Amino acid sequence: MAEVILKNVWKRYDGTAAVKGVSIEIPDKEFFVLVGPSGCGKSTTLRMIAGLEEASDGEIWIGGKKVNDVPPKDRDIAMVFQNYALYPHMTVYENMAFGLKLRGYSKKEIQDRVKEAAEILNMSNLMHRKPKELSGGQRQRVAVGRAIVRKPKVFLFDEPLSNLDAKLRVQMRMELSKLHDRLQTTMIYVTHDQVEAMTMGDRICVMKDGDVQQIAAPLELYNSPSNRFVAGFIGSPPMNFIEVFISEKLQGEAKGVWLRENDPQISSNGMQIKLIPEMNEIVKSYVGKKVIFGIRPENIYDKLFHSGGFSEGSSVKATIEVVEPMGSEKYLYLNTGKNNFVARVEPHNSAKQQQDIDLVFNMETIHLFDPDSGKTIL
Repeated sequence: MAEVILKNVWKRYDGTAAVKGVSIEIPDKEFFVLVGPSGCGKSTTLRMIAGLEEASDGEIWIGGKKVNDVPPKDRDIAMVFQNYALYPHMTVYENMAFGLKLRGYSKKEIQDRVKEAAEILNMSNLMHRKPKELSGGQRQRVAVGRAIVRKPKVFLFDEPLSNLDAKLRVQMRMELSKLHDRLQTTMIYVTHDQVEAMTMGDRICVMKDGDVQQIAAPLELYNSPSNRFVAGFIGSPPMNFIEVFISEKLQGEAKGVWLRENDPQISSNGMQIKLIPEMNEIVKSYVGKKVIFGIRPENIYDKLFHSGGFSEGSSVKATIEVVEPMGSEKYLYLNTGKNNFVARVEPHNSAKQQQDIDLVFNMETIHLFDPDSGKTIL
């Protein structure tokens, strides 16, 4: 049993809170990811679980045991660091075996454990090399192997792939995911890279300024963010945000609730989008007020190339400022006259820079956020 529980955990440095009342329950065998921008408190949270930092307040439980006062070596955890932390004068075998020797394991047990870990990580042919003879990816494997031989209750990873090049990061992501499936052990992984978080985690905890913003499965975070920060942090390219006014129909318009780029009391110009009827009652209290409209790039279509049906009032005119061909898709950077946003369209789209374009918004996928609290309205 390797459940990890944090109960109202705080970390303060000279009166400044780096982690603010974090409460998390991580069940046994879960791959749990802490993600957020630099300085959000994710690594500090991980280090408190490891015992490398002392919690200022709150409780930390591992495997049903409170560990606040338990030293790191007795918490039955293994940690993999960003900088590998290998001994340069030791071979790969000696690096992986060193911790077991300190704990008094027999030579036979050490050999068996190191051999097993080396086979899991496909590095049996590297056992006699020293770190300086290894690539970055191979060094990271050694660091992971050193953790595996411990057979701990919990693995902790602190941005282990950030020093690798892009191609190797993708490969190591896959290997760590396969490793979790094979070992069936609780893993807690810290990263600032939302792509790593989305592709690896069973659940993701998004943090900002020491606070937990949302904990959910990857697709739930993507499709149902709890606030504007989560919506903007998860997804690449990020969600588009436009400040709009909510108003009921004006003279000559179709009945319903509309989102307007400009205050309808001052100007009738600018982008106008009609909400689908199912949303009308939800936003009733915001009529006449500003809200933040959010839509992901893949939910904006070029009307010329869009063959599917679309809801009334979802068409918008914009000017293309930049076209980025990505091979399998194109990014169009657009301007409505007041706001900028990006659309992700099909690679065969013939749109060109400075061209005026008619766009269609998939209104079933939009998000609305309170401008003051940032919380989701829909």
